[in-house]
Amino acid sequence: MKNQAIELTTFKLKGFTISQFIEENKEIDAFLKRQKGFRSRTISELKKGVIYDMLFWDSVEDGTVAMHRLMSELSDSIVHDMIDQSTVSWNISAVEHFVSL
Repeated sequence: MKNQAIELTTFKLKGFTISQFIEENKEIDAFLKRQKGFRSRTISELKKGVIYDMLFWDSVEDGTVAMHRLMSELSDSIVHDMIDQSTVSWNISAVEHFVSL
């Protein structure tokens, strides 16, 4: 399954709820849908205050290119201001194993 990649970003919000964060992500979601290799995105709160933003891509390269493009083209998005930037951990890797129904 090395033709897929998972991007996982974890972070804390600066005094916002996950619902508020998701509401403000409409522009980001629309941007992602236009990116080469984008498959899907999930946002969850693993434990109180820690957000997991997981994206699936066709390749590590597609995800990496899109991340750099997002940071440049949408640098003025309110979403960035909602995140405690000192807590951000961004990772992307090829899928090594996949099981489906």
